Amino acid sequence: MDKKQKKVIVIGGGIAGLTAAWEMARKNIAVDLVEKAGFLGGHAIQYSCKATDECQQCGACSVEAMLKNVVNEPLITVHLGKQVEKVNQNGKFEIFLNACDIADPSDENCTGAYETDPMGCAAIRGFSRHNAIFYDAKGRLDPEKIGKTKKLAVDAIILASGFQPFSAEKKPTYNYGIFDNVITGMDLERCKRAYDGLFCPSDKRVPEKVAFIQCVGSRDERLGNPWCSQACCPYALRSAEALKYKYPDMDITLFYMDIQNTGKDYSEFYKKCQENLNFIRTIPVDMYKTEDDKIQTRFMDDEGKPIEDVFDLVVLSIGITPGADNKQLAEILGIELDKDGFFQASDILSKALTVKQGIFIAGTAQGPKTIDVSMAHAGQAAREAIRFVREAK
Repeated sequence: MDKKQKKVIVIGGGIAGLTAAWEMARKNIAVDLVEKAGFLGGHAIQYSCKATDECQQCGACSVEAMLKNVVNEPLITVHLGKQVEKVNQNGKFEIFLNACDIADPSDENCTGAYETDPMGCAAIRGFSRHNAIFYDAKGRLDPEKIGKTKKLAVDAIILASGFQPFSAEKKPTYNYGIFDNVITGMDLERCKRAYDGLFCPSDKRVPEKVAFIQCVGSRDERLGNPWCSQACCPYALRSAEALKYKYPDMDITLFYMDIQNTGKDYSEFYKKCQENLNFIRTIPVDMYKTEDDKIQTRFMDDEGKPIEDVFDLVVLSIGITPGADNKQLAEILGIELDKDGFFQASDILSKALTVKQGIFIAGTAQGPKTIDVSMAHAGQAAREAIRFVREAK
């Protein structure tokens, strides 16, 4: 490689990190892409396609396409199972990496509502066909393909470390982890991706009656999470529509506070959803398990009177929360967090900039975003990084 060629490290291999890496490689910037997990694509690579008779613009295919671009780009070097331990700066940034403990995607000992076999676990871990390049014939990470370097020298840093899904156990009235047939949206995605369908964990039958509960872990002052997670409404509506298309007789209800805009075709899409789905503008307060493993819910009607209904399956639309490593990364990089725990942008007009020159943020590391907005923000971060390294002496 040309010694004068500029190089940038991207911390995080989710959709924002992939997009930033690809955009810079297209401009002849070399990239070291560092991801602490054993696969690329982050949470988004686990999402299933939500197409019905037409594309629903869910973004799942965008993740696969970007992953394919990255793994086939010679200017991008991937480091899996690695995290940033220390950063020094003397002109260039000197990055020290250490190895993480990562789960083997062929391991049967996974956790969650649907992980019962290696195929399911592999899909859950993001083991897509484009991630297969990092694995051997037995489905184990190949040490020769995941990067051995412990120290990197780069001209700039893009932080795309993503988010942490809200832990549904923190809402004990929903009994997630206790009632088999109360699952999260991520569980639903994993089931659909692994098995191309949906079933009740308790008995493996297709549910006849399903409820989605919105804003679980979002817009909740008591939890200290007052923000809207942006992605939950479009996710739930598209998921519900896809289920209704695959299972026309399925009875689906959405419990919500209010429905957030899902894009430029929002009004038409929402009207279609209203024709196919039941909408109840309230959030259930209690859940109980019946003798046959169904979920009895209690909620209030418009007049404040209690109503009960029973569902075969309840899906919790969990929110986006700050990454578990945010505080540590902020200290290592010398940048700031906002009051909610996401990384603080220093410029209202360019939310990819931080207080430290040469360090940029992308995607949900900066705050809740949908896939398409994360990709756009990552493109902005890449442009800022390219400008910085080209102007540097």
